[in-house]
Amino acid sequence: MQGQPGFFDLSDRLRELSAKGDDLERIAAPVDLGQFRPELEHTVPRSEGGKGGRPAFDRVLMFKVLVLQAMHGLSDERCEYLIKDRLSFMRFLGLGLADPVPDANTIWTFREALKRTGAVEALFARFDATLRASGYLAMGGQIVDATIVAAPKQRNTEAERAALKAGEIPRGWTEKPAKLRQKDRDARWTVKFSKARPREDGAPQVDLAVPAFGYKNHVAIDRYHGLIRGWTGTHAAAHDGARLEEVLDADNTASDVWADTAYRSARNEAMLAARGLVSRIHRKKPKGRPMPVRARRANAAKSAVRTKVEHVFAHQKGLMSVVVRTIGLARARVKIGLVNLAYNMRRLVWLSGKGVPA
Repeated sequence: MQGQPGFFDLSDRLRELSAKGDDLERIAAPVDLGQFRPELEHTVPRSEGGKGGRPAFDRVLMFKVLVLQAMHGLSDERCEYLIKDRLSFMRFLGLGLADPVPDANTIWTFREALKRTGAVEALFARFDATLRASGYLAMGGQIVDATIVAAPKQRNTEAERAALKAGEIPRGWTEKPAKLRQKDRDARWTVKFSKARPREDGAPQVDLAVPAFGYKNHVAIDRYHGLIRGWTGTHAAAHDGARLEEVLDADNTASDVWADTAYRSARNEAMLAARGLVSRIHRKKPKGRPMPVRARRANAAKSAVRTKVEHVFAHQKGLMSVVVRTIGLARARVKIGLVNLAYNMRRLVWLSGKGVPA
């Protein structure tokens, strides 16, 4: 019969986790999450609560919970459970076995406070400033792209979709408040294209049109460090090229901007030139004519650089399992912003571990 676990048993287990390689412990070393306290204190007011009630959880602790969520693609309920279940999560949060754990409602309420005050943008800017102060300047130019962030699919009729696209509430929804609360009126359907696998008979690849529903994460990364420097969130059907100026980083030490053909337009070319930036945006194939050899070779050279941004999205969708489970664009932006911030934290750990010079 096993005896009751003691204090040293817990210490030994944590030491074993460290020896095996605790990712959260590696993140806690170079990333001081206490640095975000000024923004959190300013944007998330503390409720007074009733006299004699349980004290509110520390804001930095709650922010750490949201970072955990973003890094592991967790729902509020799942996050509460895993904090209670995993020693690595408890250590990351600075909690002991006897300490209270924020429940799902508390996590949701704190994230709502960030949404109301637009705090995620300030938190992202704070960490970016820390990166730059540590020597991780945005260098080598910037690469811009966007990816779909999936949301729970909405089964609406054609008439309902048309009304939503026009910014209206579909007929009959207002009479059913419970249904209205569960309907995401901001997320959109779109079609994303991907290449089919090569056929055995040697036939050329064709574009596959895959329907997708949700939102978009638009980012600009710096070419040298691969860190996200600018971002925004939109519904999935938003045009990528229209967000180019919004995500560009004005402080990159180089002037080159890489992007795919969705970003090429006369307006964007003029904007880049006016800002003293060099367009490395892919050229489009002339309508009804073959692609000129020179343009094709130039596009191939640009692709070799631009592919670096795909590693960002692969990391977010794979290891971080990013998905939007909330309703509405404002909440989706909070989720997307936290995922981008958490990615930069993980990227910093990788850069530091590889000895990449700042």
